[in-house]
Amino acid sequence: MSTNETNTNQNQNVDVKHRVLTIIGIVLCVILVPILIVNCTLIVKSFINKDEAPDFAGVVPLIVLTDSMYPDIKKGDLIFTKKVDTSDIQVGDVISFYAAEDDYTTIWTHQVVEVLQDGETVKFRTKGINNPTPDGKLREADKIVGKWDDFRIGGAGNLAMAMQKPGGLIVCVVVPILLFVGYD
Repeated sequence: MSTNETNTNQNQNVDVKHRVLTIIGIVLCVILVPILIVNCTLIVKSFINKDEAPDFAGVVPLIVLTDSMYPDIKKGDLIFTKKVDTSDIQVGDVISFYAAEDDYTTIWTHQVVEVLQDGETVKFRTKGINNPTPDGKLREADKIVGKWDDFRIGGAGNLAMAMQKPGGLIVCVVVPILLFVGYD
């Protein structure tokens, strides 16, 4: 085999590798750029209004920390609650709400077992489907974050929580940056 043929084969191999890596890079950008936009929007909204769960286009992502709604929703799931008019909430719906009067950081997601109307005031009795009894407090309409529409990503909440720790930041932020710089 001549030197020219060897060089041609090597150039073709380099071209194929370059095309494959370019396609992988484009696919990653198409996936990661929207995720980055959504996350930045949620972060900005959480700083602007500390008394409201941040949403993107009316959808609030929440990480589930307990098994109170097992087996429908499991600990570690990432669920998406959609903001709705509270007059549309009915018995059997699964809603997310602020757990305490003055605490706008803790959000629970439970099933509505009773809707109570006292004049113009609407309140909801809720219960975790895995809990033996209903929640002790009635939930007022102004404490409702939204309604869950059966969409969850199993285990993604655990991943999000891990990314907030130093090891997760290194693996998910520093390592990709180093790989990108090394590739470039």
